[in-house]
Amino acid sequence: MRGQVLGVDRNGREGRIAGDDGQRYWFEPDDWSDRIGPAVGAQVDFEVSNGRALRIYHVPGTVAPRPAPDPARRRPRKDKVAAVLFAFFLGTLGVHRFYLGRTGSGIVMLLLSCTLVGLFVTGPWALIDAIRYLVMDHEEFQHRYG
Repeated sequence: MRGQVLGVDRNGREGRIAGDDGQRYWFEPDDWSDRIGPAVGAQVDFEVSNGRALRIYHVPGTVAPRPAPDPARRRPRKDKVAAVLFAFFLGTLGVHRFYLGRTGSGIVMLLLSCTLVGLFVTGPWALIDAIRYLVMDHEEFQHRYG
């Protein structure tokens, strides 16, 4: 039988397929027979047993939609207090910039701090960053860096 994947639960333990016959069938991850796995909207071919979809394959020639991003695989949230402390105590080396994923400016700060003149640039830069992170609203901080 042919059908379309309607969805997969958040835990990835069970999903639903709308069959071309108008019925809905449930499946588990072990029911998939190809390496791609379930993706909402994918056209699939499957066998039916007691309301369950078994031996599920993507229909050849159809492009499976990309699966929705897994919330568990998102970037880890950055701690605002840690960023402030890194900027205040190790800021001239750009450690806070590396921590927040701003590698380019972190490298610039690190290279500038190798010279005495550069320390007069990176010192105030890091202090301004520390104050900016400290006064920034938590939601805004997470939006920018988390």
